[in-house]
Amino acid sequence: MNLLNGRKTARLLEENLKVRVEELKEKYGRVPKLVVVIVGNNPASLSYVRSKEKASRRVGINGETIRLDEHTTQAELLEVVYRLNCDLEVDGFIVQLPLPKHIDENIILNAIDSKKDVDGLSLLNAGKLMNRQKGLVPATPKGIMMLLEHYNVEFRGKYAVVVGRSNIVGCPMAKLLTNADATVTIAHRYTTDLAYFTKQADILVVATGVVNLITKEMVKKGAIVVDVGINRVNGKIVGDVDFENVKEVASMITPVPGGVGPMTISALIHNVVEAFLESHEKTV
Repeated sequence: MNLLNGRKTARLLEENLKVRVEELKEKYGRVPKLVVVIVGNNPASLSYVRSKEKASRRVGINGETIRLDEHTTQAELLEVVYRLNCDLEVDGFIVQLPLPKHIDENIILNAIDSKKDVDGLSLLNAGKLMNRQKGLVPATPKGIMMLLEHYNVEFRGKYAVVVGRSNIVGCPMAKLLTNADATVTIAHRYTTDLAYFTKQADILVVATGVVNLITKEMVKKGAIVVDVGINRVNGKIVGDVDFENVKEVASMITPVPGGVGPMTISALIHNVVEAFLESHEKTV
């Protein structure tokens, strides 16, 4: 069993990106800028934001965090979004999810300029991915592909099963795997006889938020297993895959934590640099 070490891989990719950022500064006179908007005090969200701030510093891009009160109205948040859309010094920004229940996430996400939508969650970027057009791709699926490519995983002709159907992970993950010439099935926690599908998978990606949903008996020997789940159980972070037992049959597997999480942050930073390049190449 080989560990798909997301933390180590992310650091290696960041070192390369740091050099690229220095080159951009030399060429354009400034570095890319990422803004993170967070509404409220969700502990998990605050943790993600801190990770993004640290990654920005490591790579050398300009990072800013806008913290808003949990009682911020939808109209007030939209004002912030429109201001960032128009700010020429901001290359990419995200509105950290989840948002308070009184705010419609879809309205906020689709108000973000698609060229600055470094979370890749707007309808326009989702449509570009679906039609194989160049756009910004959701960070978690992009990070997973970066991780698998780093470990020289072959996609062409492989059977991949994605357990999870969210717009943030499951659906774009399936599309990226399809675009890489894998044959893909999307399943979820309610799929009848889920094990029937997972046991056939050469590549298994699990993103459901259900602790230990995938057991050893549900995984084919030699499969590559990517666990996207982040669940807190008795103060410990665990995934959707029974890691200790599944690692006995998998050829490669991501740990939780230290697998997909760091790669998500790395992919986000890559998206910021990509957005910077896209805007500057058009104006030069």
